[in-house]
Amino acid sequence: MSTRQNNSASKPDLSERLLALAADYLAPTLTMLGALLAWEALVYFKEIPPYLLPAPSLVLKTLVTDFGSLVPSLLFTIRLTVLSLCLAVAGGVFIGTLFALSRTVERSLFPFAVILQVTPIVAIAPLILIYVESTFTALLICAWIVAFFPILSGTVIGLRSADHNLRDLFTLYSATPLQRLRFLLAPSALPYFMSSLKVAGGLSLIGAVVSEFVAGTAGANTGLASRILESSFRNEIPRMFAALVLVSLLGIAIFFIMAWASRRVLGHWHESEVKREG
Repeated sequence: MSTRQNNSASKPDLSERLLALAADYLAPTLTMLGALLAWEALVYFKEIPPYLLPAPSLVLKTLVTDFGSLVPSLLFTIRLTVLSLCLAVAGGVFIGTLFALSRTVERSLFPFAVILQVTPIVAIAPLILIYVESTFTALLICAWIVAFFPILSGTVIGLRSADHNLRDLFTLYSATPLQRLRFLLAPSALPYFMSSLKVAGGLSLIGAVVSEFVAGTAGANTGLASRILESSFRNEIPRMFAALVLVSLLGIAIFFIMAWASRRVLGHWHESEVKREG
């Protein structure tokens, strides 16, 4: 009898989960489809020419036909984005750890980090392009600058957010600096780091695209920003929208990858992700 009651009690839970899952994915999907249909209808009934506003169907057709020529640019942008993010993580974590462990180092170097953060990349990029011989290296530096500060800030705040009682406990047991960093500071900094990683992931893509816009590079071995500029110069608006779609899809992919990584790292112990799974 109790087994049947347990089974009947579990069925509503399953249905509720299915409804919640459908609401999570079905609602935004229908909203997006409705917006695209409204866009298609607007272009059709208003007879808007493609060189002003192409219909979604034309953008999709252009994306399919020109995909072969856009793939190298997409791969270039992905490579630039991933490399800049990796460098931002490496530099931000290393320098952030130094800042957290030494106030003197922080006072000495933090003003330079703030200057890089508050100065618009469009103002710095021309100088970097002048002084750096390799265009790809210059673009990489620009994208790294944009993504660097969130990692640095999140690392510093996270390392300093450890509970003071636990700090005293580690001091009481004469923990070494390495043990303190590994078992106390790093776990307390991990939620802040994952949050900053989500921000830096999107910023690295923005930095890659904006730096290429500023550089105005052209040719086969260039990114999606160059394809957008090239299409606008040639008045190939559907192709420009197709490149924009690829940039947006890349940004969405980065967002979901970072969200998945945060759930994998924090989902089994940190309250922010545990609640989401519940």
